[in-house]
Order: sequence, then C-alpha cells, then structure tokens
Amino acid sequence: MKLGIVVGTRPNFVKAAAVIRGLVAKGARPSLIHTGQHHDPTLSEGFFERLELSAPDHHLGVQAGSRGEQLGEMVVKLSKLLPGLKLDCLIVVGDVTSTAAGALAADACDVPIAHVEAGLRSFDLEMPEERNRRVVDALARWLFASEPSGVENLRREGHAPHAVHLVGNVMIDTLLRFRDEARAAKVWQRHGLGERAYAVATVHRPGNVDSKPALAESLECLGTVARTRPVVFAAHPRTQKRLDEFSLALPPGVRLLPPMDYLDFISMMAGAQVVLTDSGGAQEETTVLDTPCLTMRENTERPVTCERGSSRLVGRSAEKIAAALAEIDSGRYPHAAAIPMWDGGAGARIAAVLLG
Repeated sequence: MKLGIVVGTRPNFVKAAAVIRGLVAKGARPSLIHTGQHHDPTLSEGFFERLELSAPDHHLGVQAGSRGEQLGEMVVKLSKLLPGLKLDCLIVVGDVTSTAAGALAADACDVPIAHVEAGLRSFDLEMPEERNRRVVDALARWLFASEPSGVENLRREGHAPHAVHLVGNVMIDTLLRFRDEARAAKVWQRHGLGERAYAVATVHRPGNVDSKPALAESLECLGTVARTRPVVFAAHPRTQKRLDEFSLALPPGVRLLPPMDYLDFISMMAGAQVVLTDSGGAQEETTVLDTPCLTMRENTERPVTCERGSSRLVGRSAEKIAAALAEIDSGRYPHAAAIPMWDGGAGARIAAVLLG
C-alpha cells in the first residue's frame, strides 16, 4: 500500500511522527508532504532527528496569507503533486488548514483519505477548526478516533461503523516517548522558576485574540494568575501580531517565553503548577502530565480531558480562574485519571487497520 501524509504545523509533525512510526514498524514508508503552513523556527533538523522523522519528501512552500489564500494555494499545489505519487491513501491529521487542503485535494484526485483525530466536535461553527473537521470527515474513507466521543459523533452523523476506528491518541504516543526526558530536563530552571511554582499560558484561538476586547480580557485572565505566581506566556505568532496591532501590554508578572522546541515546552508544562490554554493539544498533554489545565474556552472538542483529565473550561472568566487556583493551592484540584487507549499504541493500531 502506497501512503502519503500531509502536515503543516508543529503539532501536525508531532502527531504524524507516531503514525509514521507505526507504519514503518510494519514495513511501510509513507511520503511526508509539508505544506509550509506555519514558518516555525523550531522545525529544525534537530526537531526531525528527535522525533525520528526524515526531512519532508515534498515541501509545497505555501506562503503566509489569509486562511482562504493558504487553503487555495495548498489545494492547487497538492492537486498537481498527488497524481504523480500514485497513492493508495493520503493520511491527514488533526483539523488545521493543511488537513482540510489535503482532504480536498485528495478527493479531487480520487485518492482515498484517512483522517487521524476524526469525530472530534466542539459544536461551535465559528471555529475554523470545527468546519475543517466536518469537511474532512465527510470525505474520509478511514476515520480514526482518539476518544469515545469521536466515535459517538461519527455514528450519529451516519458514518458506516466499519469506517470508524477507536485507536487512541497519536499525540500521546509521542508524549509518552519523551515524558521522562522532558521532566528530567527541568527547563523551568533555565528561566529562573521553581518546580510547581509558576504558570504556563498559551492563547491563540481567533475568539480569544482577534479582537482588542477579547485579547484584553484574555490578558486580564493571565494577570489574575500573575498576582500570586509568575506566568510565562508562550505567545503564538498570531497572538504576538495582535498584541502589536492593538498596542496591548502584558500584565505585571507575565513574561514572554522565547520560541521553544517540542521537548522544552513539554518540560515547561510538566513542571508548571497550572497551564492556561485554548489549545486542544495542551488539554491532552496536561492530562497525561497531570498538570491542572484551565482551558480558556466555553467548549471543547476533547471532552474526555474534562471528564477524566485535568482540563476545566473557564472561558475568559477571572472568577472561574480564581476559584480553580484556590483549589490548586489547597490541593483540592482533582488529579487526572488514565484514559483508555492513550497508552502509546495509537500509531500501531492505525497501521494495523491500514496495512492489515
């Protein structure tokens, strides 16, 4: 079976690494296609070596632009590339623009599609990621779900049971490979911080940063936390752009983190007392790290991280954040429980389905 896999962001690569690892163990060597969606200085040779990834076989070199411009350019370039690769399946991962572009181009070229992280639903159609998920799932032949809610959503939407596979979480496959190394690195010490004595923040969703009032409220939330412990803020390029555009200053006690590679950022979350985020991946990772996670959203497509994990939805409510911090400080914040199939074997299970 001749396979390809499309990636475009750092989380994509982290997830793809687990899928590729599972496929290689069964003798397959998929073509890795990088759209170039994000220019990320941490995507260095060292990053690929650490994840045991070869350099991408194809780099589309898509330039920065609006979501529509990026999507259109990716679809055009992929539609020119895919026929020559003669793939039996194109694997797309997650819910980013590259994921949607890969599915649209593969469908146009009559290449069967496998979607990793299928079925996740926030039921918030204002989120571009939610629209991407639904489009990709509608086109995919193989639907690989990371948690039971994904299976339930897909069956409710009418997908054939034989197409839906609960395989576990590929991001957790990679995290488990490096968790001990990340903790041992104690990256927080490089930043003058004590273990379990600081907060990590990362906020980038359009609803939290794309208007001045929303971003100001998000910063106010970080300021609430910074009154009682230092906050290190991993500002996404999108967020940094809005900070500059709106001339908003960071609250006292909040400081920016420099760009970090994957392992260093996992280390920072592992050593933190609390993480504030609107990232789906961070909700999953903090659950396995058992670090309290205050999710600055009103909904989540990953409900298992709230039901069994360490995530709690707090939106942009300073009151909810203060209440959660009080629980954390008093030791009453609940610990994460183990999540079935988040065991490091998701990539192998995907490979077993695709390759038999």
